[in-house]
Amino acid sequence: MLQDLLKEQKAFFKPGVHTELRGQNNRNRRVILVSGDVMANMRSDVSGVSARVYRNGVWGFSSMAEYTKDAATTVLKAATENAEFMDRHVGNGKPAFPPLAGGEPFKMEAFNDPAQKAYVDFAREIDAYVSAHCPNLTSRKVIATEDSMEKLLKVSDGRDAHILSPRSYIYVFLSAETPAGAPVELFKSFGGSGTFDVNFTDPSVLYAGIDRLYEQLMQKREGVYADAGEKTVILGGMMTGMLSHEAVGHTVEADLVLGGSVAAHNLNKKVASDLVTLTDFAHEAFGGTCPLPVFVDDEGTEAKDVTLIKNGILTGYMNSRESALHFGMEPCGNVRAWMFSDEPLIRMRNTSVHPGNDKLDDMIASIDNGYYLIESGNGQADTTGEFMFGVTMGYEIKGGKLGRALLDTTISGVAFEMLKTVDMVSDEIVWCSSGFCGKKQPMPVGMGGPALRCKVKIGGR
Repeated sequence: MLQDLLKEQKAFFKPGVHTELRGQNNRNRRVILVSGDVMANMRSDVSGVSARVYRNGVWGFSSMAEYTKDAATTVLKAATENAEFMDRHVGNGKPAFPPLAGGEPFKMEAFNDPAQKAYVDFAREIDAYVSAHCPNLTSRKVIATEDSMEKLLKVSDGRDAHILSPRSYIYVFLSAETPAGAPVELFKSFGGSGTFDVNFTDPSVLYAGIDRLYEQLMQKREGVYADAGEKTVILGGMMTGMLSHEAVGHTVEADLVLGGSVAAHNLNKKVASDLVTLTDFAHEAFGGTCPLPVFVDDEGTEAKDVTLIKNGILTGYMNSRESALHFGMEPCGNVRAWMFSDEPLIRMRNTSVHPGNDKLDDMIASIDNGYYLIESGNGQADTTGEFMFGVTMGYEIKGGKLGRALLDTTISGVAFEMLKTVDMVSDEIVWCSSGFCGKKQPMPVGMGGPALRCKVKIGGR
């Protein structure tokens, strides 16, 4: 746990100048087993302090790779001088940020740091189960991991905070060969927000998920290629989540809007079917806790939900305090940094399409010739909203029933056009939080959604 070495420095914040002082520790724990052999066993902790100062439309930033009172004094002085230097030479003359309400500092509960043996032992248990119950594999891999960001934040206005964001996962990778000798692979992640010792107490809890993963791999081993072209498909919740994040979410981050994203000219315009509502959630969604809850961001802004699309209409952007001032919007806590040495950026938190009223079985039954696309291992999109995602698991739909599994394929389209074709939305949400968003610096994010019936272009052999 970070000790509060920053409280005395707040007395040196200059009146009327937005200032942030952040102490931070990033920790990572990881064990990798390949076919039963330990291939990696590592622990790392990186700590430091940074300061950021806003003055008349320009920023000063400084960081040091140590967390001490002296380091805090040094970076605060340097960031202030940097902002003053930039102000003299750039001279934007922009107004100060509207003040944010303060209140008691926000604090999260401390968490444990399990010994490395806990990761090794749990991974070995999972590997032993796979070895005993999943025949005909060419290889298997189990990864046990935990990462966390702990931040101690002091701000000139807004909420001071002590933020702890641990998350932990077990990844299981299974590989086999088709009858023709081509490799096929699937993986599944288990876990979410919380430390390893809280999320993983009983290996048997994962066995049903591993059995289902193995079943899908054996089906994929006998799979077929999709027929290329524009098809009616059902995107499973994981695919909807990737679409929400990559092809829509990034286009409505205000810094990318200012850079010319497709959303720059579509505010208050129709960009999707009436059935589509999409929100970047802070910490609660659909009656439960989000997979990676955010309560206060690195600017001291209390986190609130941001509605991005409502009933098909683009209604808002995700903002920093600076961009919110530019667009006349409310900042809602979307600004975060990955390491102490990183400047905070506008980032998504838990981005999801809202559930609808349709049952998945009815959606499948409504399609005579199409596909049910479930899992994606990768994807890319640009600020035009054009996307291409890999599909690692899916099925044919023939006569309203699921058919053969698919071999790897791709889907592509333009998000704000494809979303207009959505005509059914399932009533169940699937969340994913095991990856990183790679916008200039890594960042843990959650993404999710219901199944969507829509039209997309799908690749073939």
